[in-house]
Formats: sequence, structure tokens, C-alpha cells
Amino acid sequence: PDVNPGNCWAFRGSQGFAVIRLSSIIRPTAVTLEHIPKALSPQGTIPSAPKDFTVYHLRRKWGLWALASSQGLTFYFHLFPKGDSMGTYQLVELRVLSNWGHPEYTCIYRFRVHGEPA
Repeated sequence: PDVNPGNCWAFRGSQGFAVIRLSSIIRPTAVTLEHIPKALSPQGTIPSAPKDFTVYHLRRKWGLWALASSQGLTFYFHLFPKGDSMGTYQLVELRVLSNWGHPEYTCIYRFRVHGEPA
């Protein structure tokens, strides 16, 4: 995947979700959500970037995050303190609750789940 303007997974509106099957079962430790920076946007703004989102195992919420910047770039979130155990998973759900104001669509450029093999 790349982070060139327009090369994103876009969904209609300011809310949406994706269920992702990981290549193997892992013990998750963090997630990364990525969007292009403002400097790369042809308009100089990125209202289609996610603002508030949650990540779930299909039975358990991992966290709720609000992105404090509309500048774009990469946001990395630790799920648990080192040594804490939350189980092992292969399916995760990313739910975008809002974007930075685009009324028609929201773009996800890259979403990664980090962890240790189970």
C-alpha cells in the first residue's frame, strides 16, 4: 500500500467500519492508523481523515481514540502496558466514528495491527 493522495480505502460518509482478517493469530500490542499529511493534499486540507475511531476484537473493545490533529501522518497507539495479556486474535474491526469534516467520504490510507505471534 502507498500513501499517495487518492490511493486510499474510502467509504461513504463520516462513519464506517472494516473487519480485517490478520494473516496469523497474534497477541495484539498496538495499532497504527495512517493518512496523508496536509502537505501532500492537493487542496492543502484533509477533511476526509479519520478523527475518532475504535478498534475491536469481534467481542471486545480495545480502545477509543480521538486524533488531536488534523495534520495527517501516522498515529500509533499502544493497546496495553507491556506484559498485560488480552488474548490472541485473528479478526479485528476498525470503526471510524467521525472524520475532520468531509460530508461525503472518509479515507483510510493504512491500518496496521502490531503484536506477537501466538
